[in-house]
Amino acid sequence: MVYRHESADRTPRGAESRSNVSMAAEGGLAMRIALISDIHGNEVALRAVLASIRATGVDQVICLGDVATLGPRPSAILDMLQELKCPCILGNHDEFMLDPELIRTYTEAPIVVDAVDWCRDRLSRDELAFLRTFQARLEIPLDAHSTLLVFHGSPRSHMEDLLANTPPEELDRRLAGHAATVMAGGHTHLQMLRQHRGTLLVNPGSVGLPFKEYANGGPPTLLHHAEYATVEAQGGAVNVSLHRVPVDRDALRAAVKACDNPMRGALLQQYA
Repeated sequence: MVYRHESADRTPRGAESRSNVSMAAEGGLAMRIALISDIHGNEVALRAVLASIRATGVDQVICLGDVATLGPRPSAILDMLQELKCPCILGNHDEFMLDPELIRTYTEAPIVVDAVDWCRDRLSRDELAFLRTFQARLEIPLDAHSTLLVFHGSPRSHMEDLLANTPPEELDRRLAGHAATVMAGGHTHLQMLRQHRGTLLVNPGSVGLPFKEYANGGPPTLLHHAEYATVEAQGGAVNVSLHRVPVDRDALRAAVKACDNPMRGALLQQYA
C-alpha cells in the first residue's frame, strides 16, 4: 500500500487504513508515514507537498488538521483530502468552521475571525459534514515494537502548543495519560523534532503557512516553502525526517489575487 503516482486510493482513510498499516507492521515490513498539517486553504502548497510525497513513496498519509481556513482555496483542499482518503485529525481551525463562536475563545483578531467566516461561507453541507469526520487523536502501529500517536495541538487539546522550549514538567502535564514511541502534532506552524523522556515529539510544520518563529498569537512572518514530515520504522528502528518543499510564489500570488478573502492583503504582502 504505497502512495505513489499510480493510485491515491491506496491510502484509504479510517478503519481500513489502520488495518492495512497494522498488517504491514505485524509482517515486519518497513512502514513509512507522511505527516501533513496546517494546510490553511493553500492549494498550491498542498500540491507541491503531495508531489514530493509521491516521489518519496509512503504507506500512509495522515493529516493533522487545520485544513481549510485563512487561505484562498478552502473547498479545493477538502476535495483533495477526500480524494486522498487519508485519516484527518481535528484542528482548532477545523472546529472553528463547525462552531462559529468557538474562535472568539481563541482570538479576537478581526482579520482572522473574518477570514475564518469567509472560508466557512464557501463550504457546502457535504464539505462541512466531511470536517465532522475528523478525529481528535489516532494511534497507529509502526511495527511490532513501535507506535505513533497523532493529534493537532496536544493529546488533550487542539489549542495547546508543544514547543522546543516547553519545560519538561509542562510537557508531562500536556502528554499525561498517553504513551507512544513517536507523538506528532501540528498547530504551532514550526517544524520540530524533540526527545522527551524517551518519546520522540514531532511537528511536521505547516504545509500552507510555515512560520519563521513562534508567533504567540501575533502576526507571523511566513517562510517561502511548504513543510511536512515522514516517520519510518522497521524492526524497532525509527527514523523521523523533516521536509521542506519549494513552492511556486507566482502561483501563490495568483491564487490569492483571485479571491476576496479578508487575508488577501496580508498574504500578498508576505508573498511579495
